[in-house]
Amino acid sequence: MDVFDNVKKQVNKAGTIMGLDQEEKSLVLNPKRMLNVNFPVRMDSGKIRRFNGFRIQFNDARGPTKGGIRFHPDVDMGEVKSLAFWMTIKNAVADIPYGGAKGGVEVNPKDLSSAELERLSREYIKAIHEFIGPTKDIPAPDVYTNPQIMAWMTDEFEKIKGGHLPGVITGKPIELGGSRGRGIATAQGGAYVLRKYAEENDLDPNGICVAIQGFGNAGSFMAKILYEWGYNILAVSDSKGGIIDREGLDIPDLIKHKQKTGKVHGFANSKEITNEGLLESETDILVPAALENQITEKNAGNIKADLIVELANGPTTPEADEILNKKDITVIPDVLANAGGVTVSYFEWVQNNYGYYWTEEEVLKKLEAVMVSAYKNVKKTASENDTYLRNGAFILAIDRVLEAERLRGNI
Repeated sequence: MDVFDNVKKQVNKAGTIMGLDQEEKSLVLNPKRMLNVNFPVRMDSGKIRRFNGFRIQFNDARGPTKGGIRFHPDVDMGEVKSLAFWMTIKNAVADIPYGGAKGGVEVNPKDLSSAELERLSREYIKAIHEFIGPTKDIPAPDVYTNPQIMAWMTDEFEKIKGGHLPGVITGKPIELGGSRGRGIATAQGGAYVLRKYAEENDLDPNGICVAIQGFGNAGSFMAKILYEWGYNILAVSDSKGGIIDREGLDIPDLIKHKQKTGKVHGFANSKEITNEGLLESETDILVPAALENQITEKNAGNIKADLIVELANGPTTPEADEILNKKDITVIPDVLANAGGVTVSYFEWVQNNYGYYWTEEEVLKKLEAVMVSAYKNVKKTASENDTYLRNGAFILAIDRVLEAERLRGNI
């Protein structure tokens, strides 16, 4: 499946409600710049291996483009283009002054040594350095990349440019200009939106069951936050499979187990469950926090959750959206629910530009304000157009992007 087909369907849905003409749709759907680079990396064996890399800067009408870099064996141009588009929408939903971008390298980082991973990271930056910068395009971590990789990339960029430019990349270690709170930001932002939704719908966390697909950074932090708030985390999964315990998983102990064994399987008192079984489990809230296209027209009819909070990018297909909507299952869409990561990346960039850094308490307070405001605006837009939240988010964001394009004289 070409993930960008889903993007087109999402835009067409919102565009029909908005009454967009063909010129406006074309502007929204076509990226400004697409880079496909092929670069050499010397392996520990002494041999040279070449890698394919991508960087797509989708739209910069509202500011420099912003988006993560993922290292994954299945990365391709279609996926990166979709992710870059969603970043454009996400930044507009959060109302932060960025356009959208995304990047990736076709590689399984688990197959590389630490030294090879460092050389790969540096060579990728060498290949794209002319097209990024604090006022052009600002990368960040994504799937299978982390603060250490961002540190290598920042260092390589600064060596090329001959000066300190920490604002070129966010998601860096604190010691190199990273922001406090960045590591938990994606999950924390989603949790703030969930908390506001729960307040509005009189949901008491006690007794509410949550299933989380994906136990990486976003999924594990979401589990920890919701566990501490009193939710019952009954099931989680990772790339090796999942586990379930109807009595509720002890998340702090599970995190230790995962760190020790590298998987959630084998955790005390739990039963094994497949990723598919987790998605269709008897739960109140479902949190997809893995990869794209997890909830499709094939399994959407079997979803039993009353609420879905999307921490992953693009986990639900447009066809599945229609099925979920007919079943009265509320979906807090990815472009809202997981915007906490890019919001704190924006805070990091602001702090880098100022040379003045905030406490974690200040960061999280500012994050909550942004997320709650975005949720209210999306909900208001959806209500005004008699549609569900994803369409509300897209209408809100597309309108903001097109207004910026109009003011620039581009339409």
